Amino acid sequence: MASPRIVLKTAAFTLLVPFTVAVAIPRALQRWRPHPRVPLDSRFARTAGSASILVGSLLYAHTAWRFVTEGEGTPSPTDDPDELVTGGIYAYVRNPMYVGVLLVIVGQALRFRSVSICWWAAGCWIGFHNRVLEYEEPHLAEAYGEKYDRYRERVPRWLPRVRRP
Repeated sequence: MASPRIVLKTAAFTLLVPFTVAVAIPRALQRWRPHPRVPLDSRFARTAGSASILVGSLLYAHTAWRFVTEGEGTPSPTDDPDELVTGGIYAYVRNPMYVGVLLVIVGQALRFRSVSICWWAAGCWIGFHNRVLEYEEPHLAEAYGEKYDRYRERVPRWLPRVRRP
């Protein structure tokens, strides 16, 4: 059962960090720098952008919930889960939370056809990738040892493997 305290801490972290990165900053960029626009049909851009935002939001919500229920912790780097989270979508990809956030950003870039938000998405991707390589993977290896090493060998970092039936 999820502790109400951990749920509240996860909600607070989500509003402070992922919401700021994935929603507040892209919206500010769209208002501040609405041109040039990505040359896409506006109906296609709205539909594809909305789908990306929806999938990214659901993916983030799933991963945050896994941290709360399976890991008994939060996504915040200052409040690591007690257990290594490997269930749900984490069984297929090691960093789905970052993927979810990127999908929300890319969705807004599409919806608003914003070149500025596209650049923000690219910068976030580089930042996320560097954070995973330089901090998270070494930290998880130290914290969870052999369990994380086996998990890292089995599960890809960013995109799930396509398996043949």
